[in-house]
Amino acid sequence: MSALVLALAGTDHHPFARLVEWMDAAAARRPDVRFVVQHGAGPAPRVAEGHGFLAHDHLSRLVQEADAVVCHGGPGTIMDARAAGHVPLCVPRDPRLGEHVDDHQQRFVAVVGEVGLVRPVTSLEGFLTDVDGVLLLGRGGLASEAGDRARRAALTLAARELDELTTVRPMRIPRPRRSRTVLPSGDR
Repeated sequence: MSALVLALAGTDHHPFARLVEWMDAAAARRPDVRFVVQHGAGPAPRVAEGHGFLAHDHLSRLVQEADAVVCHGGPGTIMDARAAGHVPLCVPRDPRLGEHVDDHQQRFVAVVGEVGLVRPVTSLEGFLTDVDGVLLLGRGGLASEAGDRARRAALTLAARELDELTTVRPMRIPRPRRSRTVLPSGDR
């Protein structure tokens, strides 16, 4: 069986032609690999296999079978890929290209990318390189690399929090405030 690269554009009504074009470019370069795109409201791929929308069971099966998962920056899609053992290649939708209403996917992907939960991808060249890398290393290779980064980030955060907890600070007990009534000058 040949390798499978699955791309999920999600269900948003904005077209995500850039992701479809990138998958077509990868499929043209790697005819030995099956490229499947769930393209949503956007245009269907010309080289890769395309589906507007997939039933949940079919989608879940493809995510499990895939050697690599490529997705938009939606948290639900990312969680589904992670649950299947993937570190997804994540192409956040760009509102400047009409792919979404705002930049929340870009901000979210930057944060989860920092700790290795996804591999953010922002260029066609980076995308093609990362697809080749996943196909070469396999899902486990990227997962262990990302897991190492995530563990280091978690340890750093835990160390900071422990430092905060163990730092002795003088305790400041607020004094009760006395109420002072000021009478008008004529009532003294």
